[in-house]
This record gives sequence, C-alpha cells and structure tokens, in this order.
Amino acid sequence: MQFRTLGRSGLKLSVIGLGTWAIGGGDWKFGWGDQDEASAVNAIVRAVELGINWIDTAAVYGEGRSEEHVAKAMEAIPSADRPLIATKCGRVPKGNGEIGCCLKRESILAECEASLRRLKTDCIDLYQMHWPEPDNEIEEGWQTLVDLQQQGKVRHIGVSNHSVSQLKRLQAIHPVASQQPPYSMIARDAEAEIIPYCGQQDIGVVCYSPMGKGLLTGTFTAERVAALSPKDHRTRDPRFQSPQLEINLAFVESLTALANRLGWSVADVAIAWTLRRPEVTSAIVGARSPAQIEQTVSAGDRILDADSIQAITTILAERDRQLAAVGGAAKPRV
Repeated sequence: MQFRTLGRSGLKLSVIGLGTWAIGGGDWKFGWGDQDEASAVNAIVRAVELGINWIDTAAVYGEGRSEEHVAKAMEAIPSADRPLIATKCGRVPKGNGEIGCCLKRESILAECEASLRRLKTDCIDLYQMHWPEPDNEIEEGWQTLVDLQQQGKVRHIGVSNHSVSQLKRLQAIHPVASQQPPYSMIARDAEAEIIPYCGQQDIGVVCYSPMGKGLLTGTFTAERVAALSPKDHRTRDPRFQSPQLEINLAFVESLTALANRLGWSVADVAIAWTLRRPEVTSAIVGARSPAQIEQTVSAGDRILDADSIQAITTILAERDRQLAAVGGAAKPRV
C-alpha cells in the first residue's frame, strides 16, 4: 500500500480510503439498497487488516447508520491499529428518507456532537462540510468548523463538492486541509479547475466514486443494472440509463482489454488512473462486504505506465465522441 500526505495537514493517508456511503442502507434518498450490518462491519475490519488507514463516512449516510457501523468496527480493531476517521456535516434528515441542507452554526454544532456520539469518540480526525449549500451559509459553516478545531473536537477541517471560487472564500478565513470531489474516468470535471487549484494551494484531494459507482469494476451488465433495487439511487443516475449505459458498458469492455494485458482488474486500472495525478492524496473506494474490498485494495500498489495512460486517453476520446453523438452526457446530482 502506498501512502501520501494530505495537503498541509501532515496526515499520512493510504492511497485507498474505505468509503461507507453504500453501507448506510436503502432507506434514504441516496441509498444503495438494503445492507446487512455484519457484512458492513466486517468490510471495515477487513479493510484495515489489508492496510487501509482511513475511513470516509458522513452523518447523512443512512441518516447516521454508516457512522454507527464504523463505531462497531472500531470496537473489533485493536486500538493501536485503528484507522483515521473522516466524517461530514451540512446535510440534515427531513423525514421519509429526504435530506435537507444547512450550514448554520447551531446546526453544525449539533451535527458534530451527534457524530461524536455515534462514532464513540471525543475527536474526529477530519471533519468536512459535505456540500456548499446553501451557498450564502458557507462562511458561517466554515467558521464553525474552525471553532470546533480550536475546541479540540476535530483535528483537521476540509470540504467536499466545493468549487474553486467557494474554496477561495473559505481560504480567506482559514486554510482548507482537504477537498473531496467526485473523480473518475467517467466524471472528469474536477480536472479543469479543482484539482489544479488544490495542487497549487496544497489542499489534499480525496476523490470519491473513482470506480463510477461500480460501472468501472468490470462486473456490471445491462441485466445487473435492470436488477438493481428500487432503493438503489443508481436507478436514477443517467449513467446507468440508456443511452449512456450502453456507451459506458462499451467503454468498460475496451478498458477490460487493457486490464487483461496488464494482468490487473478493471477496478485496479480505474483507481490507479485517478491516482496518477500527484494532487490526489487518496481514492475513496466503497465496499459492502469483505470480498469487495479484497477485490479492490490491490489498486493501492498499482502505478500506470505512460503507454497505458495514453491508451486510456484514446479510449476515453471514443467514449466522449459517442456521448456527443447522442446529445452529450446528462450528469447525476452525486
């Protein structure tokens, strides 16, 4: 497993972080279907055994269930081996699985206390504002995170899904330790401004969905997509719907040929591609069972050569051409 330093924070992170979005269950707007608790806890424990040293979660994942799974896993891991924990604030349940947004001081203070209780800890290693919404509250929210850091309730503070202009507003108040954008072969918007800016400002980048919510694992078929649970938010994601689905599956077929030549899995190639950027500290890889993390953790030791990167660029150009031919790519909310 490789390790990189998260911006100016001094935190040494494994280049693979374990994501817990998917283990929150299906009873909320952005769920992934029903989740067995034992499998979720065992996946976290197994990830740590395999060398992953940090866990990404959020208060909104399963409306607190993911954080509770993380806490149970920590009880099963020797104290000396316990990973760093990153969680997020700014998303609040509205009832019936719906979620709202709030970055007001009192709301964030309450969220932090609730996360500390669920995680059964007195200090969060990395605390991030989940989304910059409402935009007119981001300064108030950020100052609240600064205060929490000064109080010793969180060690480092960062953001997720923020634009460069929003990062600049926050930097004027206090340095941002981390930015967590979506980033994968099929979601490359972060390359235009966000990743370069973070590199210039020494802000650590921890990207989420590097495997395109599973599309870039090489295990998806049209039949598997059709069989997704109604509780799985991917059923509403345009990348999992025609015509994008057919184009994405053809892209993965071409990627599989490259992976086979390398002797890697398709997931290895997808994750290593995000890590080719020196600005990216770590890629957050989700797993709902021990077997899933066992299949993807090998990417932490993979480094793509220049010829492979060029081959991927060529394959991506063909995907972009096909998407343009059908009117472009509609983008999901997350």
